[in-house]
Amino acid sequence: MKLFDSSTRRASPDHGELVRRYELVRTLVEFLAAVFFVIGSVFFFYDSLLYAGTWLFLIGSILFAVRPTIRLALELHLTRLPVPDEFRPYGARLEEQDRP
Repeated sequence: MKLFDSSTRRASPDHGELVRRYELVRTLVEFLAAVFFVIGSVFFFYDSLLYAGTWLFLIGSILFAVRPTIRLALELHLTRLPVPDEFRPYGARLEEQDRP
């Protein structure tokens, strides 16, 4: 199976469930990153909170870097998940490299 192949995401119900779980985690990470950036932005208006605001920006940046990591982990996980014969397109054979 190829990385970033959209058909892999719906190759079987197990693939679909795996995608759903990873997308949930990715959405939570994106939301937290946005919250840290917004709060950090507000903190920059106050000199006493400047240090904390800088840390919130750093944490938000790290969370935004986690997003593609989650996507890559999903793609790697999908390629390791077997596709049952009943979910293969008509006429598609199991390639030697696809066999466990």
